[in-house]
Amino acid sequence: MKKLLASTVFAAGLYAATGAAQAADCGNISIAEMNWASAGIAAHVDKIILESGYGCDVTLVTGDTMPTFTSMNEKGQPDMAPEMWVNSAREPLEKAVAEGRLLQLAPILSDGGVEGWWIPKFIADANPKIKTVEDALAHPELFPAPEDPSKAAIINCPSGWSCQISTANLYRAIGAKEKGFELIDTGWAAGLDGSIASAFAKKTGWLGYYWAPTAILGKYEMVKLSFGVKHDKAEWDSCTAVADCPEPKVNSYPVSDVFTVVTKEFAEKASVAMDYVKTRKWDNLTVGQVLAWMDENQATNEEGAEYFLKTYPDMWTAWLPGDVAEKVKAAL
Repeated sequence: MKKLLASTVFAAGLYAATGAAQAADCGNISIAEMNWASAGIAAHVDKIILESGYGCDVTLVTGDTMPTFTSMNEKGQPDMAPEMWVNSAREPLEKAVAEGRLLQLAPILSDGGVEGWWIPKFIADANPKIKTVEDALAHPELFPAPEDPSKAAIINCPSGWSCQISTANLYRAIGAKEKGFELIDTGWAAGLDGSIASAFAKKTGWLGYYWAPTAILGKYEMVKLSFGVKHDKAEWDSCTAVADCPEPKVNSYPVSDVFTVVTKEFAEKASVAMDYVKTRKWDNLTVGQVLAWMDENQATNEEGAEYFLKTYPDMWTAWLPGDVAEKVKAAL
């Protein structure tokens, strides 16, 4: 972490001397449009703001976490990854930052990437004493199984995903079966999403795994429950995330660090925009609401970015100097 903090000092040195540069000096910028929706929206938001507000010439390139990181680290391209889930590349990223090739800037997801067990907000509001998973397990009558309401259920992660393993281990660790709960496999992501939509349509309880930011949590208000313990990484790596671990312990899901990463060359040629890239961040609820709108309207990443900029001006204008914000508004 100390190494990563050094990036801020390094970045300041790079652009402080040229902070008064004109927007036209920004030049050609390449941005990774990662292959998941929240990152795709972020890439298009950056494109619109950098082009309209700072005069950059932006090209979007298809990306994914490790290929994009490797290319940025070894080739200096693309210039920017707006939403890098750094846990996947923490050690090599720390080295790249320490050696001055890359800079870690704003935590674009201010909440981080979140996983856990959730219940509908209407259930939480009606039962304010339910704060933890243990609290929920004390009320099996509130969480009926979709196919057999006489039984209680915990809804698992889609088949083949790593979260299916961790959820199954936590189900055993917390003694959910002994408390009257079955672990229900929904088969695939659409089945998991459908189970939540059905619970809200019927106003029945639902307890299970989900993650944020997502369109589902933008559309349906859910409350994440605490497991009552801090995340134990050693236990997670050695057991919670290991299939059929013989003696799993109660654990909490990790929060993933999600940052914007740029190259040294970006900090030099786009120094006029560095304050923006160091500042801009959004919370999972906002991202989820934009994703929900995109899902309902079958919208593209570009359309999602435009919707965000038109719908949440109070958020994004705070990232920019007043004159730059006016240029972006005029371009929308």
